[in-house]
Amino acid sequence: MLRNGHRKGHVVDPRGAAIAVGSFVLDDGEWFTPHEHPAHQLAWAAQGVLAVRTDGRTWVLPPSVALWIPAGVRHATGATSAALVRSPYVWPDRCPPAWNTWREPQVVPVSGLLRELIGHLAQDAAVLAPEERRRAEAVVLDQLHPVSVTTVRAPVPTDPRAREVADALRANPADGRPLAQWGAVVGASARTLARAFAADTGMPFGQWRTQLRLEAAMPLLAAGATVSSVARRVGYGSPSAFVAAFRRGVGVPPGTYFGRQ
Repeated sequence: MLRNGHRKGHVVDPRGAAIAVGSFVLDDGEWFTPHEHPAHQLAWAAQGVLAVRTDGRTWVLPPSVALWIPAGVRHATGATSAALVRSPYVWPDRCPPAWNTWREPQVVPVSGLLRELIGHLAQDAAVLAPEERRRAEAVVLDQLHPVSVTTVRAPVPTDPRAREVADALRANPADGRPLAQWGAVVGASARTLARAFAADTGMPFGQWRTQLRLEAAMPLLAAGATVSSVARRVGYGSPSAFVAAFRRGVGVPPGTYFGRQ
C-alpha cells in the first residue's frame, strides 16, 4: 500500500489494482519534502501548476503534461500555483515491461482521454467494480507516450561575484547588460566572470542567461500569460524570438508544451 502522509489528500489503492491514484491539494509555493516511492508515479496536476525537482533538474508541469517518475527515484514535488494534484502510481510488477525500462523521468502529454481516465480511477474502490477498473487501467497504460523535451536548468554559480550577477538577473531576467558592464558592478573583469559561469554552471554565460529566462517564463506561461507579455518580461525583443529560444531550449514551442494548440 502507498502511505498518505499529506493532510489534504487521500490515496485510492484497491487490493490487486495495477494503479493507485493519489489526490492532494497543494497551496502556492507548498512542497513535499524529498522522497521516493516503491511504485512508478505519474506526477500530474488536474488544476494549477506542479513542479518536480530531482537530481538538479526541475520540470514545470501545467495540466497539459505530466512527469513519469520511475520507482525509487528521489524527488520533491511542489506547486508554483495552487494545485489539485491527481497522481497515478503504477506498481512495477503489474505494468507492461517496457514501462519498467524508463530509468529517468519522462514528460508525458495528458490528453483529454487520459485526464478523464485518471479522474475515473480516483473514485473510491466501492464505486468502481474490479473489472471496470482493470479495463480503465489498461487504457491509461496505453495512453502513456513520452515526448522528447529538455528540462530548463540555470544553476547558481558558487563564485561570489558571479552569484551576485546571477541573483540580479533572477530578480530581473530582462536585464540585458553584457558581462563587461556587470563586471563594473561586482568588481571583476568580463573574462573572470565568463570563466566563473563556465566553471560553476557548466555552460557559457549567454547560454546560462537563456536558460534563466526560460526558467522565469515557465510559471508565467503556465499561469496563462500571453507569449507576447512573457517575452517582454523575460527580455526578448519579440514574441518570435522568444518562441524560437523556447523551442531550442525545451524541444517544442510554448503552445505545444502548455496545450494551447
